[in-house]
Amino acid sequence: MFSHVTVGTNDMERAATFYDAVLTPLGLERRAVEPDGGPAARCWIAKDRPLPRFYVYEPFDVAKATAGNGAMVAFDAASAVAVNAAYRAGLSFGGRDAGAPGPRPHYGDGYYGAYLRDPDGNKVHIVFRG
Repeated sequence: MFSHVTVGTNDMERAATFYDAVLTPLGLERRAVEPDGGPAARCWIAKDRPLPRFYVYEPFDVAKATAGNGAMVAFDAASAVAVNAAYRAGLSFGGRDAGAPGPRPHYGDGYYGAYLRDPDGNKVHIVFRG
């Protein structure tokens, strides 16, 4: 359904380090992207798949990047162990807790998730649907 999702950053290297740490346990890898005339970007994609893609961009309008109120990116995890690993890695690389890993039965049977804020304040959810 989705081609790609983007979030903005004010510090590309800090954001790239954070997302490398969080997304590696989820099986995503950073890949080089060709500039398309837009702002600098980093891209993560599942191994052996062209889409969907997750991008971190410097804002096109050159204004300061800000987190969207009510906006969130949710990443699928293969297990609760992967949720825990991604969450711990995110905290280790500049993320802030926004909801510790654990069962969330109000979202459905077997739902296990964690929430973080990335270094720019974007909300990130990591979820396993067991």
